[in-house]
Amino acid sequence: MEYTILIHKDAEGGWYCGQCQQLPGAISQGKTLDELMENMKDAIQLVLDYNKEQALHTFEGERFFYRKLALA
Repeated sequence: MEYTILIHKDAEGGWYCGQCQQLPGAISQGKTLDELMENMKDAIQLVLDYNKEQALHTFEGERFFYRKLALA
């Protein structure tokens, strides 16, 4: 899956700051664009893992099933 990263370069410190458009909670920074993008991968994975954990917690003790959904 691809994600869109909104990027801003801080005028004072020169750091690149990024936020994932699809997952606004995924935010990171880096001294270079390459470093930012690597850090964004980690931030996105952390948000996805957290969201999965929270969803499972919501249905704890309940019967549930999974179903995949593709967006066109």
